[in-house]
Amino acid sequence: MSVTSLKPSDNVLDYLAAHERKSMLRFITCGSVDDGKSTLIGRLLYDSKMLYDDQISALESDTKKHGTQGEKIDFALLVDGLAAEREQGITIDVAYRFFSTEKRKFIVADTPGHEQYTRNMATGASTADVAVILIDARRGMLTQTRRHSYIVSLLGIRHVVIAINKMDLVDYSETTFDKIEADYRTFAKDLGFESIVCIPMSALEGVNITKKSKETPWHNGPAILPYLESVKVRGALADKPFRLPVQWVNRPNLDFRGFSGTVASGVIKPGEEIVVLPSAKRSKVKSIVTHDGDLTEARPDMAVTVTLEDEIDISRGDVICAGKAPAEQTDQFAAHLLWMSEEELYPGRQYLLKTANRMVPVTVTELKHKVNVNTLEHMSGKTLELNEVGFCNFNLAQPIAFDSYKDNRRTGAFILIDRRTNATIGAGMIDFSLRRAKNVHWQDLDVNKGVRASAKHQKPCVLWFTGLSGSGKSTVANLVEKRLHDMGRHTYTLDGDNVRHGLNKDLGFTDADRVENIRRVGESARLMVDAGLIVLVSFISPFQSERRMARELVEDGEFIEVFISTPLEVCEQRDVKGLYARARRGEIKNFTGIDSDYEAPENAEIDLDTSEVSAEVAATRIVEYLQDKGYLAG
Repeated sequence: MSVTSLKPSDNVLDYLAAHERKSMLRFITCGSVDDGKSTLIGRLLYDSKMLYDDQISALESDTKKHGTQGEKIDFALLVDGLAAEREQGITIDVAYRFFSTEKRKFIVADTPGHEQYTRNMATGASTADVAVILIDARRGMLTQTRRHSYIVSLLGIRHVVIAINKMDLVDYSETTFDKIEADYRTFAKDLGFESIVCIPMSALEGVNITKKSKETPWHNGPAILPYLESVKVRGALADKPFRLPVQWVNRPNLDFRGFSGTVASGVIKPGEEIVVLPSAKRSKVKSIVTHDGDLTEARPDMAVTVTLEDEIDISRGDVICAGKAPAEQTDQFAAHLLWMSEEELYPGRQYLLKTANRMVPVTVTELKHKVNVNTLEHMSGKTLELNEVGFCNFNLAQPIAFDSYKDNRRTGAFILIDRRTNATIGAGMIDFSLRRAKNVHWQDLDVNKGVRASAKHQKPCVLWFTGLSGSGKSTVANLVEKRLHDMGRHTYTLDGDNVRHGLNKDLGFTDADRVENIRRVGESARLMVDAGLIVLVSFISPFQSERRMARELVEDGEFIEVFISTPLEVCEQRDVKGLYARARRGEIKNFTGIDSDYEAPENAEIDLDTSEVSAEVAATRIVEYLQDKGYLAG
């Protein structure tokens, strides 16, 4: 068996043109571990004659070394390319394969079944049109069946094939098939699928793969390949409004200025009107330029440079939209979020949000609910853990152009990035803009921060004291405020213990609550700086990300980080409140320095160790710093 080849009489150009005109279908295979996903894809490649003779020889050789099917060819080895995959007989990474038949071209993503690799599965599903969800006929529906079904629904896939595999191991029992089909349809009735097709099959034996088989005479539906060749997928990207996220302003010389990017959706032609977001400036397309010459139209996935009839200020990160159907803009929205990190999501912590062409700081302001993937019920929660799905409110530092994910998967999707590690930690699907985001604006006041500070003869700032419990933060902060008060300066101290008696009395000491604790204090400190005050904040504030967030709330030069770097052993010896002793005995949970981490500042403006200098000396140095930097002038 080998790949279909050209006959001597065939015209090469006609052959290529015929294949170019074929429609393309992207589909994903998913399911639980060892349900036969890789075997199914291997069988499709084999039976559709998409393998060269040397590939078949290598497969036969690999089967003898790594195969798990006895004397039979192990088709899974065609897809499981990693050494660890072959050794364990499982899929770890997403594997993409291309094949074609006389009727259609296909790109298939083989995704992992293990729960720990759910994020890899979501990656494969994000571009698919159809999901093939495999179920082992012997085991029926499992947790991963439900999990993967929910995720493919969330990611906008509307056509699913329930491939009930290994029917040969249950003697092709119609009763077994009917029960699994009924169970699945009951579970999936609220997932919004347009079609659910259940097919009994054996990927290993080739039953109901490329054609209907005599082993299941009771099955009235199609085999898998004929279904994939004929399924009609609605909502093609070309039918959506035009969107071109600008990746680069192309200016090779003074006579040319174009805007380059990959078309996300829609079709545009020269002469058609466009609108640019966020500026809302309008113009018309003058030309569509590519390396191979100008085009009469641009379609989805084309990398093009667009020139306009008018000179408009457009930058990387802007979006060129159809004039009659522009995208929305917002800096607050609600979205579903699939969490992909071992470290929990903490509402209030700042992350980076990346769309097709923009990256902006973002905060999850509220986790409204988590989704139980087994029952689809909504559950309360303060954090998201690895592979959990939640519905959240987001607040962005700058507005973005977007479409609802259900309307446009390209412009409604985003990822979250950890600011410290640059790792991708979440994938999101925008549902809608929050109405208040369009109605709430900052009100300019005549009596502003500068006027207030001038009246107080000082430059407002935040002195942010951070360090372990017992390091001396509150003692030093108290001494600094007394000296500033004696000098006639206007101050206020936000102390960790005091704030927890009022503003933050509803918060505990989990990592999630610590993040929210600092977020509220940071916002309070910002208002006090706007009032023209010198604000002293004395909190353990153990996480760098939250201290950075507090710094970014105020203007450059208004945040002074004071690291009271007294070592843990000294703080524990002092143990003024007896807290360390109780934490060591296990009576206090989540105690910083014992069973909860403290992330020390890396570039604090002031670093003081109260085991080496007295609190009075430390206070003197801080006041001298303020004097030298001009905070007390005026």
